[in-house]
Amino acid sequence: MQGEVLEGTMAKIAVIGAGYVGLTTGACLAYLGHDVVIADNNDDRVESLKAGVIPFFEPGLDELVSDVVKSKKLSFVSGASNASKNAEFHFLCLPTPARTDGSSDLSYFEEGINEILSVLQPNSIVINKSTVPLGTAKRLQGTLERTDVHIVSNPEFLSEGNAIRDFLEPSRIVLGANSREHSERVAKLYSKLNAPILMSSWESAELIKHTANAFLAMKLTFVNEIATLCEITGANIKDVTVGIGYDPRIGSDYMNAGPGWGGSCFPKDSTSLAQLARSFGFDFTLLEHTIDLNQKHLDRTAQKVQRLVPTDSPHKKVAAWGLTFKAGTDDLRYSPAVEVLKRLEADDYEILAFDPTVKQNLTQLASAVVTDDPYECVNGADALIVLTEWKDFKLLDMKAVAKSMRNANLIDTRNVFNRIEMEEIGFTYIGMGI
Repeated sequence: MQGEVLEGTMAKIAVIGAGYVGLTTGACLAYLGHDVVIADNNDDRVESLKAGVIPFFEPGLDELVSDVVKSKKLSFVSGASNASKNAEFHFLCLPTPARTDGSSDLSYFEEGINEILSVLQPNSIVINKSTVPLGTAKRLQGTLERTDVHIVSNPEFLSEGNAIRDFLEPSRIVLGANSREHSERVAKLYSKLNAPILMSSWESAELIKHTANAFLAMKLTFVNEIATLCEITGANIKDVTVGIGYDPRIGSDYMNAGPGWGGSCFPKDSTSLAQLARSFGFDFTLLEHTIDLNQKHLDRTAQKVQRLVPTDSPHKKVAAWGLTFKAGTDDLRYSPAVEVLKRLEADDYEILAFDPTVKQNLTQLASAVVTDDPYECVNGADALIVLTEWKDFKLLDMKAVAKSMRNANLIDTRNVFNRIEMEEIGFTYIGMGI
């Protein structure tokens, strides 16, 4: 793992919420040497964590949690007040799901605040890592009715599959407050990390989080649109993205064409930012179109299957490799893989799916069957669609896969495989922008 837990004079910290952000944040802060208590109102989750069971897949997190628990730097309790009563710093890591209109549901966030308010020690700092609408910190400070408790906005920038590295080797640390003194106190919690620290207002910190994810979503949409243009013109998206990625103003990150973007952050934060703009009377056409174009691209991805295996075909068995929204996670929230399969399911395709981290059928798909064997998944299939970029897929015997299929059609939405190699095996190969 990262090595022994770091030593030094550290702070007493409460982390409210044992979800993805809360558990990663608490474990990493404990690794830095702080005394951390993570609280959750789900008693079963707390007991599982005490037993060493991590409720989701994140590479390296189980080992890190085990290390810091053994060092007695990290513990778990039920009830937020039980964690906060002895702490100086209180990290809010609570879900803020999107409502149907794109706005954020703050009910969990507000419940967490209300639970700890009466036990906060004087001069405590409440540090918000939950993704909240602009203006939330200012409103929260006003409703606390305590001048001895301070609010600092400290958005998280964790990417699933790389969360520990993102926390311990961050590209930046953002701290928003109404007093530099409060930001500086929180900055000391991160003193062992080597990263630029931006101290800003509450509003700027809250907007930075939404803007970062919305910008990355727009970048992915732009690449997917160019990939479609490449298919029309005969260009190759890999050549195009490498060519423009050399430009330091553009860069090479988030330049891979795919079936569409999704996950727990991009859809929610993009729609939330668009809704915020509308609430201020600002026509954020660029972002609105980004969201709409992503839906159209998901349609185009499903149509790649439909062109090879028409909807009126007597044989419409589709094998799908990959269900999570990206590799390195078991997260299915707003997964583009699932969204594409929903479109195929609506046209009565029979779907068998395989994913390394998904072992049961999905409630999001009415009839799709999840198998635990990628070879069983493709047996007798009329098309194989690769929807998540798991490296494991490249290790599979594609000759055996082609032989076991009824029709060797391969729709590679992540460009995992080499076209020439697949065509030599006998596949009819369709990639994204190549």
